[in-house]
Amino acid sequence: MLTLKAAQRGRLQANRNTSARRAVSCNAVKYKGLAVHKPGEQFKLWEYEQEPLAATDVEIQVTHNGLCHTDLHMKDDDWGLTSYPLIAGHEVVGTVKQVGSGVQGIKVGDRVGVGWIRNSCRRCPQCLRGNENLCAKGYTGLIVGPNMFGGFQPIMRAPGDFTYVLPDNLSSAAAAPLLCAGVTVYAPLRKHIRKPAAKVAILGVGGLGHLGVQFAAKMGAEVTAIDIDPSKEKEAHQLGANNFVEFNTAYTQCKQHFDVILNCVAARINFSGVLGMLAYDGVAIQCGIPGGGAVIDLNLQEVVFGQKGMVGSIVGGRADMEEMLRFCAEKGVEPMIETMKLTQVGFN
Repeated sequence: MLTLKAAQRGRLQANRNTSARRAVSCNAVKYKGLAVHKPGEQFKLWEYEQEPLAATDVEIQVTHNGLCHTDLHMKDDDWGLTSYPLIAGHEVVGTVKQVGSGVQGIKVGDRVGVGWIRNSCRRCPQCLRGNENLCAKGYTGLIVGPNMFGGFQPIMRAPGDFTYVLPDNLSSAAAAPLLCAGVTVYAPLRKHIRKPAAKVAILGVGGLGHLGVQFAAKMGAEVTAIDIDPSKEKEAHQLGANNFVEFNTAYTQCKQHFDVILNCVAARINFSGVLGMLAYDGVAIQCGIPGGGAVIDLNLQEVVFGQKGMVGSIVGGRADMEEMLRFCAEKGVEPMIETMKLTQVGFN
């Protein structure tokens, strides 16, 4: 799932007045997708024409989309980044129909996935390390900017370099949410779980958190799931959690306990309380971002004398994505999903 920070790192150059930018001619190859043309609209079928396939792109017959809350933010231009018409969808799985002449490692018939990041500068130190999510010039979001159409259509195009061939034993329906939500929690856990049997807390057992529980458990951590809803305890244990703690008692019950805390909650919480749950030399990772310009206030002495850290993390680069997909296939990590036709989903 994308956070506001990710969108802001996305492309502010997006032209917001592009409703009439593509006229469909009688002789053009016509494509169809579910689109909105202004904030507040519902997605409706829209027809447009495509340019010839670029040498660096692939054309994909879409079979599955994950539905991420970011798509709804983009639909209504909540972040001031949307170019209309918008075809959303940034957790996309399908089969390759065409391959541009410059694309390597992908062939017609491959089952592939495309996530939030469409492109990056490829030349800055972070990109050269595979951390395109931290591109110094800012990465390009899949559905941010004019003519940047996502997966809410039967056929879509994407750069081959940011298209991923999926492992055979990872189902298409399961793979779709992993392409954004999965890599968003995998990358920071992979980075910050630094010892066997590390004590890891996952705050919020929802769309991000239920994957975080699985990843941390499969990485060998002792996992505690923390949620405001006590009815999630059974589910958390089934996902691999060793312990479950209700959120309203966690600050006192878990003082100075965790080596790593992954906060998946996109709401304002007591961050000093989160810091208090960290053991010495522990780190809290912030993935969820509340709206309204939320800030974090911390006790500086506790940070310094406890050698505690609080860091942010935003999606993941190509290296993270490739590794995460292999990890899921080998370790059996899958999201909890409900499948339906795209036209059945409500977009109010």
